[in-house]
Amino acid sequence: MVSVNGAKLSKRAGNIIELKDLIEWLGKDPVRYSLARFPADSPLTLDPELLKKHSNENPVFYVQYAHARSRGAARNAVAAGVERQVDGQDSFDAALLDHATENELLSYLGSYPWIVAKAAELREPHRVARHLEAIAGAYHRWYDACRIAPMGDEPVTDLNRTRLWLNDATSQVLANGLDLLGVSAPERM
Repeated sequence: MVSVNGAKLSKRAGNIIELKDLIEWLGKDPVRYSLARFPADSPLTLDPELLKKHSNENPVFYVQYAHARSRGAARNAVAAGVERQVDGQDSFDAALLDHATENELLSYLGSYPWIVAKAAELREPHRVARHLEAIAGAYHRWYDACRIAPMGDEPVTDLNRTRLWLNDATSQVLANGLDLLGVSAPERM
């Protein structure tokens, strides 16, 4: 059962919206994400005004924005001189990630493969969509609390490099998850 703006759609009542019209009206990404976001056996309510918003209230925008933000953060860090390797060696040191938001983000990223496997086993793509929203929320909290690039004239440290790796891992997981759902992962928004 699908409801748009609170009206139940019904062929018998003559108030249907074809999928192609819904995609033309709202866009491919919001429609696909919305269809994947809810269990197949539950009623689906679409709020067109919400799906058109470019705000954190819109779930697809929220996840896509986290991806775009992570890509922008990586570009800014590299422009500030943060490199992923030092003397040809990867510079990731998980022991440096001791902020609470880093632990939360690492936890969500670590559970992603299990979530995808379980979603595939049960044929429930909503598990992936909801987990992407959790990752996006954790990423936004981490981004607000922890700097990737050094401030001003501060030297680049292993913590900066490690945070760049964490940022890139988040970006990759968000891109992979959105791709699984058939939704784009924009580099900029």
